[in-house]
Amino acid sequence: MGMTDVPNLFRLNIEVGDLAAAQRFYETLFNTTGRGQAGHRFYINVGPVAFQVVTSAHPHRAAKALYFTTADLEATHARAASLNCLSTEMVHGLKGGEISVKPWGERSFYVEDPWGNPLCFVEARSVYAG
Repeated sequence: MGMTDVPNLFRLNIEVGDLAAAQRFYETLFNTTGRGQAGHRFYINVGPVAFQVVTSAHPHRAAKALYFTTADLEATHARAASLNCLSTEMVHGLKGGEISVKPWGERSFYVEDPWGNPLCFVEARSVYAG
């Protein structure tokens, strides 16, 4: 039996407590403009996947972590630093908020948004596909 209908990821959903603040945060972090939608949400295109941010009175934290590639890791890191959202956790014995090369060769760093959602930014040319 062949695999002809493998599902494709088309949207990531995260919850936040303040939609206006989240839109400012993510537009700055991702260096792009989001688009508001009905139902207390906005979207940002992140490649072929839509990043959907919705407001909730009791936001649930996203999976650990959501991974994004970037061609300019230093510029993304600088924006994250300006937002004061660099991770303080240790990741594989390294400070998560600092740019570092992980044991599998990816050059990356971690952030946490104001609602506790963890994200990782990986330099595109260093992505390890498994």
